[in-house]
Amino acid sequence: MQVKEIDMRGQICPSSLLMALREINANKLALRSGVIRLSFLSDNRDSTATIPESAANMGYEVSVIKEADSYRIDVFAKPDEMEKRTA
Repeated sequence: MQVKEIDMRGQICPSSLLMALREINANKLALRSGVIRLSFLSDNRDSTATIPESAANMGYEVSVIKEADSYRIDVFAKPDEMEKRTA
């Protein structure tokens, strides 16, 4: 699986949310098929709530990891979605 990293450090909401939504929509076919995982880097704590909530509402799996000076928000296909695509 390819990982596309998007560095949004320095951005605040709603700018970071809009940037994430744009990337999710631009890569939706690759995301849904499990070809790509989007990894957003953010130093804005609000992003750890707004991006995961929006991505989950769109049907994606999300993980949030606290790193030394930022957060990593990964958006990827739910395992059952990938199984439907390959079946």
